[in-house]
This record gives sequence, C-alpha cells and structure tokens, in this order.
Amino acid sequence: MAQSRSKRSNATAGTAAKSGSKKTGSSTRTKKSPAPSKELIEYYRQMLLIRRFEERAGQLYGMGLIGGFCHLYIGQEAVVVGLQAAITEDDCVITGYRDHGHMLACGMDPKGVMAELTGRSGGYSSGKGGSMHMFSREKNFYGGHGIVGAWVPLGTGLAFAERYNGTNNVVLTYFGDGAANQGQVYESFNMAELWSLPVIFVIENNHYAMGTSVQRSSALTELYRRGESFTIPGEQVDGMDVLAVKEAGERAVKHCRAGKGPMLLEMKTYRYRGHSMSDPAKYRTREEVQKVREERDPIDHARDVLLKAKMADEEALKEIDREVREIVSEAAEFAQQSPEPDASELYTDVLIEA
Repeated sequence: MAQSRSKRSNATAGTAAKSGSKKTGSSTRTKKSPAPSKELIEYYRQMLLIRRFEERAGQLYGMGLIGGFCHLYIGQEAVVVGLQAAITEDDCVITGYRDHGHMLACGMDPKGVMAELTGRSGGYSSGKGGSMHMFSREKNFYGGHGIVGAWVPLGTGLAFAERYNGTNNVVLTYFGDGAANQGQVYESFNMAELWSLPVIFVIENNHYAMGTSVQRSSALTELYRRGESFTIPGEQVDGMDVLAVKEAGERAVKHCRAGKGPMLLEMKTYRYRGHSMSDPAKYRTREEVQKVREERDPIDHARDVLLKAKMADEEALKEIDREVREIVSEAAEFAQQSPEPDASELYTDVLIEA
C-alpha cells in the first residue's frame, strides 16, 4: 500500500555535505524472518504469474505472433516481486529490456502487456513499442529501454526529480551484470552520491549478460562493491529467495528515505532461457541450468516454505496456479483479438522540432 509523502529535512536539501563515515560494502546476506502467510502466498502468486506469462510469451513468439526481440524473465521472478513488496505505489521503477516481469510486479494489466508484445493497439504503447518499450505513468513504471545501460542515468534523473520536488520517494533502477560495465553507470553513481539522491541501483546478476560469464567479462566479480570508490554502500543478496530480497529492499529503502543517498544491491539470480528468444545459450551446459532449476528455483523455494510451515496446502497452491493460468490465457486471447494499430498512429507520440 502507498504511504504518505513527507518532506525531507533541510539537512539533505541542496548539495549537502555528508558527515560521518559510510559503509562501502557488505557480505552476502540471505537470512530472513518468517513472512506472514498471506504475504508469502501473495509473493508466490505474483512470481507464478510472471512465470506463466513468460512461458506463454515464449509460445506466442514461436508461433510468429511476437516479432523483434523478446527477453524472458524466467528464473529471476523473486527479484522484482521481493523489491516491489519493499516500496510504495508512489515510488518509481525503471529497467532495461528484460522487463515484462517488472511490469507485472508493478501491477500493470497482463492484457495490455501481452497486447504490446504482439504489436496490437490494446498494448501499453499502442502496439508501437513492443517487448522492450512499455511505460505506465499510472504505475510509476518508466520503461522498458533497449540500449544497454542507457536507462541508468534516466533512473538517476528520476531520483533527482523526487529530491528536487521534496518528496520522500525512492527510485528502483535495475540493470544487469553486463550493463554494470558501462561507463554511464559510473557517471550515474558519482552524481547520485554527490547529490545524495534516493536511488537504489539494483544489479540483476544472472551471471551471463548477453552470453559472456561474469568471470570472463568483469575484473571485479563482486558487483555489490562497484560503488565503493563513490562511497556507495552495497549488499549482495540471494536473488532466488523472495524473502531475502524483500528484507534487503527494505534496508535499502530505509537508507534512501533517511536522506543518506544511493545504495547498490547485487541480486545473485539466474535466467533459465537464453539472453533473448534467438539465443541458443550454448555458452553453458544443460546440466548447469537443470541443477539451478532443481536446487534454487525461487517459486519452488517459496512453495516449500509455504507447505512446510503449513501456511497453505497442495490444493490451495493448485488453485492459485489455475487462477494464474486463466489470467494468462485471457491476456493471450485479448492480445490476439486486439486490432493492429491504425496507420495514423505513425504520426502520434512523435516529437518534431522545427
């Protein structure tokens, strides 16, 4: 639920000087407190919705109903669900092109998301943005961006706007382990720390970027330490555990709302599919992927917690799956029945400067 907005103290207004030392890194934290059953059941439902939605999107892509690029989020669901549970409706979210899960976690309508994937007029960008370019001002979701790392400065700008306007809101700026090596990311780090901006930089480390492992592409593989030279504190989190993600998110949100500037969260996660639907993922073995599925799957983990703690039984979880499948089926049907954009749409939402 959204919380009331409050003004920041004068101590953090303007380019304020910082006092005291700042912790610049922490070891992996994965321990968490038990969540109330209703909360964990809701997280389970949201993760399952993202999983089933992405599975259907993959099917529609194979049928030729989705064109262009399509980057699925299967395996990484706990990251967005856990972090979304740590923020309010007034806070902002921005991410890259692996974005469908973020949209659903923000509460965007699955029908509108799927319609945009198929390029139909019922989509969030009227069928003109496709998989990588969807937005919802109503849900404070600012994309969906296709150029690697280019949205990180935009997320920093959103945080500047929140600070300038005197709100107490934070901005979640997601990017991957590959984008973590982009120069504009470090320029954003510097500006965010210099001006004590309320931005949480979330590195979704799925280990392979576009197809090159972190070990082969990054001199410093502990990505939560990337902010040390800017004195930005960082934390490494088990991104396959929704409760661990939520707790880390709450700590980061508290840090930002207190006017202490940015924070960096490295989510150790894993994608089961290739970088995009056109990627055969030959840079890793099937055995590796299967091992992660069997031992670390975020949905199975939440399911086990629910059953062992007797927060839910098998029949209740099966009913959730049935409900989710129905929602996804309706979204796919809506997407296929929605008309293609009218030709006149070529001239709308286009800025022309004289």
